[in-house]
Amino acid sequence: MVREITATALAQMLESHSTLALLDVREHGEYNLAHIAGASSVPRRQLEARIGRLVPFRDVDVVVCDDTGRRATLAARTLERLGYARVAVLQGGVNRWASQDLPTEWGMNVPSKDFGEKVEVQHHVPTIDADELARRQQRGDELLIVDTRTPEEYRRFCIPGGRSAPGGELALRIHDLVRERPNATVVVNCAGRTRSIIGARVLQRMQLPNVVSLRNGTSGWLLAGLELERGADRVALPVPSKEGRAAGEAFAARVAAEDGVRTLTVDELQKVMARASGETIYLIDVRTREEFVAGHIPGFWWMPGGQAVQRADDTVAVRNATVVFCCDGTVRSSVTASWYRQMGFANVYAVTGGTTAWAAAGRPLASGDDEPAEPLVAEAGARVREISAAELAARLASPRPPVVIDVEPSDRFAAGHVPGARWLSRSWLELRVAEIAPDTKTPIVVTDDDGHDAKLAAATLLEMGHADVVALTGGMAAWRKEARPVEQGLSGVMRPPDDVVPAGPDRGYADMINYLRWEEKLGHKYAPSGETSTA
Repeated sequence: MVREITATALAQMLESHSTLALLDVREHGEYNLAHIAGASSVPRRQLEARIGRLVPFRDVDVVVCDDTGRRATLAARTLERLGYARVAVLQGGVNRWASQDLPTEWGMNVPSKDFGEKVEVQHHVPTIDADELARRQQRGDELLIVDTRTPEEYRRFCIPGGRSAPGGELALRIHDLVRERPNATVVVNCAGRTRSIIGARVLQRMQLPNVVSLRNGTSGWLLAGLELERGADRVALPVPSKEGRAAGEAFAARVAAEDGVRTLTVDELQKVMARASGETIYLIDVRTREEFVAGHIPGFWWMPGGQAVQRADDTVAVRNATVVFCCDGTVRSSVTASWYRQMGFANVYAVTGGTTAWAAAGRPLASGDDEPAEPLVAEAGARVREISAAELAARLASPRPPVVIDVEPSDRFAAGHVPGARWLSRSWLELRVAEIAPDTKTPIVVTDDDGHDAKLAAATLLEMGHADVVALTGGMAAWRKEARPVEQGLSGVMRPPDDVVPAGPDRGYADMINYLRWEEKLGHKYAPSGETSTA
């Protein structure tokens, strides 16, 4: 039977800074509205894919919570099957926590957003608003607009004329980005505020002249009635020159010393890695994905530096853990580590020389994605029978068609699903499948985007006693590839979805305004007494 922990006991653990991971397994939309400070958002449907990275040591205390405890109990059982030995469920969930007047907060990735606002207030990071930037563009001023989001986000939409330069790359690449335009004003932007502020602060700290953060990013641009550019592909980063790398290394050495980043030689790194069998050690490679896939230190996983800061609570879930960053030298790892130190992480290291030093010492590099393979996932894949898109189409046209259940998030379901499919997030599968297929003899076909989660969901249904369950091979990607009909919208959905947090232009204008005001307000408590942030 799954162990429970009371709200009072959990509050005491959090106040005493105990080493534990607090995981909120509700959907992102629910978590966004109210959650316990310090909880990492890991929707139950993502557990198998994310837990090996998020909580790498399986003998650490893990507390799981949701709204009432039902999904948390199911998630705890999954964690126990995955080998986690010390799992507890928050009794009564967040609802009971709140009923006892214990504090909650709202928003996603709150630690980094709070920190970003603190940085802007305390270091007076200069800003420019959308109207002023647009005027300067129309005037023909010399501008370099750098978008510090991921390349994928940038390609969806960006400030017109902006180029992709992910935040974790700025210290290494900025010298070469500005070399041909030394008089340009550098405008740093993201979708909202945090990554703009953090990126501008890096350049400010590098003593680069003419640097500003775009106030409220692409959201502020939209609210000013301006048009975004879509489908831009200015993502190629300059190869660091000798001078650019030297400037970056000098900066990295300075911030590491000032912020208390400790370094590890290759031999020292191996000793730290050896401790991973008895404690939580995070090994994170902060280079570009292409560099990581080409060759990385075995045991490290990939999270670009800017995202590691923006999503610190999605990267490091275990309090008081050791965090080790690595790149190909010192710049990106040390700068990322310095941000973590400023955010309050105590045990943070950067590997001196990174992959270059590792290879020079005669140690092999690994290639590829190097994602952990959970035996539970492999077992589900072996157990579940699959059918092709053609077979599903034929069965749907038969006298006794199957029930099709799509287990993707609601926005993915709305974007396109097999005609007639019913939406049921895998997070709720056991608790709500009877509403769709009350008879366990009803034939069921499970679909998703790519076939991965469908097999896990199908395995769960088989375990529940459903006799005829299969998964669509390749998911909707395979269905679309054969140009089969696709239905869009939330057809057949009886409950208003609460699983997705809209972002960027997907937000309504009122939601965008409230969100930006909330972010900015986080910084007010850091302003000198009697003042408030006006940025």
